[in-house]
Amino acid sequence: MRDVAIVAFGQSDHVRDSAETSEVEMLMPVLHDVLAQTGLAARDIDFTCSGSSDYLAGRAFSFTMALDGVGAWPPISESHVEMDGAWALYEAWVKLLTGEAETALVYAYGKSSPGEVRDVLTRQLDPYYLAPLWPDSVALAALQARALIDAGLTDERALAGIAARSRAAAASHPHAQLRGEVPAGELLVAPLRTGDCPPIGDGAAAVVLAAGDTARRLTDRPAWIRGLDHRIEAHSPGVRDLTDSPSSRLAAERAGAFTRPVDTAELHAPFTSQEVVLRRALRLDAPDSTVCINPSGGALAANPVVAAGLIRLGEAAARIQRGASDRALAHATSGPCLQHNLVAVLEGE
Repeated sequence: MRDVAIVAFGQSDHVRDSAETSEVEMLMPVLHDVLAQTGLAARDIDFTCSGSSDYLAGRAFSFTMALDGVGAWPPISESHVEMDGAWALYEAWVKLLTGEAETALVYAYGKSSPGEVRDVLTRQLDPYYLAPLWPDSVALAALQARALIDAGLTDERALAGIAARSRAAAASHPHAQLRGEVPAGELLVAPLRTGDCPPIGDGAAAVVLAAGDTARRLTDRPAWIRGLDHRIEAHSPGVRDLTDSPSSRLAAERAGAFTRPVDTAELHAPFTSQEVVLRRALRLDAPDSTVCINPSGGALAANPVVAAGLIRLGEAAARIQRGASDRALAHATSGPCLQHNLVAVLEGE
């Protein structure tokens, strides 16, 4: 396999409402940032791949408008996934592995503020039985949290501790939507309180990938992707054990996460209860574990839908690039109750 690395990462300031800016206006500064970090121009990029959601935008083929921020003329090699940008990164990674490209630009963006994102996400559900009932994302996460509590794997106090730790970690993060420790908040859907749930907000992110010597030329310390895999659970939450995530475990195993310890884990856990599930599935919950989990604050500090997973990979890569980590695990999820999971293992030189 060819060596492929993340050589640049950028993200927008994540805000509750960006009504004054369009998706293109939100995205362009981020694209300019990652290109400037590498010294590349748009014409130097061999492949471009994006992640977004027409359901959030409220119009079909909305991603074509975002291409105005990239520049599609002269013609470029471009693709798109209708999901989190972490899967756009996966597609770009495969493109570089095949030797069809040396560099790739991956970006994702999401504006949740125009509508009711909790209702929008119900469209991910089975259209015959569950979707007509409109169980929103928080209600489904509450079912998962209740299953964990009933199984004796956590309690409300432990969940509040995860929320406090995550948002305290974001206190110095320049792009986080919520910074600093926050109270548990009011009961939203039992047993989850507002502090257990992600903020609703708008944001964008981008990374540049490069292969081999090209990566070494573009940055002093590439974040090499040593393994990357994604797996999916059964569609219906009712036929799954919500206290476990076999797909995350299998993806981590195939990505090589268990061959030796990691020192950092960026977990895409929009709800505190989901961090509990992921820590167990990814073997990060040992009493003597020294793994730094979500030092960026994670999705509890900023959760732009369909960009938050790509941000987890970018945050892990950025820690490696600045020397704060040597081997990191990054995780992204899509669908209700950790239905679809992607795991990457990143290393420095």
